[in-house]
Amino acid sequence: MNARSLRAVSRDIVRELGVFSKKCGKVDLSPVEAHILIELEQAMQTNLQLAERLRIDKSNISRTLQKLAEEGLIQWQAHASDKRSKQAVLSLAGRDVLRAVHAEYDAEIECVLQQLDPAEQQRLQAGLDLYRQALNAARVQKGYQIRLMAETDNAAVAAVIRQVSAEHGLSEERGYGVADPHLDQLYPCYQEAGAAYWVIQKESGTLSGGAGIAPLAGADASVCELQKMYLLDDCRGLGLGKRLLIMACDFARHAGYRQCYLETTACLPAALALYKKMGFRQIAEPMGATGHHSCEIFMLLDL
Repeated sequence: MNARSLRAVSRDIVRELGVFSKKCGKVDLSPVEAHILIELEQAMQTNLQLAERLRIDKSNISRTLQKLAEEGLIQWQAHASDKRSKQAVLSLAGRDVLRAVHAEYDAEIECVLQQLDPAEQQRLQAGLDLYRQALNAARVQKGYQIRLMAETDNAAVAAVIRQVSAEHGLSEERGYGVADPHLDQLYPCYQEAGAAYWVIQKESGTLSGGAGIAPLAGADASVCELQKMYLLDDCRGLGLGKRLLIMACDFARHAGYRQCYLETTACLPAALALYKKMGFRQIAEPMGATGHHSCEIFMLLDL
């Protein structure tokens, strides 16, 4: 699937769900108003919380909340901990209207599900969950980009590797990647065929991480190595590591490699968990001649 085809499917879904309609079926609510009531069904919220949750401009959410309050569908209560704020809560009338919304749309979606057998319903659920996760990851990653390393990135990449290594106790004396004699001039190392290095760049222009693919030294030409994957704290937990790893493995496949090897350590539990999630399996013995004698975990992915 490419971006254009996913956009087309998304537009079709939006149209079929009636998001552009002025009313939610027979219920006299706009889709935005209905979404607000559904959110308030879970818990009372401030207008700022609702704006962030629904991805709506704060001024627009304020006008809509005012309309709902005038219609008696919501009420305002003092915030328990912030005296300058107030929280919206569903009124009894709002709950009655919301029950009507749920009844109408539950019936419509039930009709949709009846078009699918149980196995198809499970695939639909899995696909929608993946799409939702990807949308959320793309949103939280705004302000970052992943691009190929440039020669001018040498110093910044080396600084990232040294900082992360120091954070986890991966010292030069113990033979970890930070001891690489080419650490300050990595760009030339990834200009040969079958090699590449990508960096994570913040909107400010500073670098927050990177990873590379290169032939595994001392091994068959069909095996590459995932090298120097390091992320600073500011970009962890955003899905950027997974995205970086997907790009690296995709490059390796197109470059003709059949397997991707890596060495890591139990000192990096988050990285280890990501590798396992992405399909890398632990093997008993090291492969090739990486020179990183302190890494005790060896992993391999069939591409």
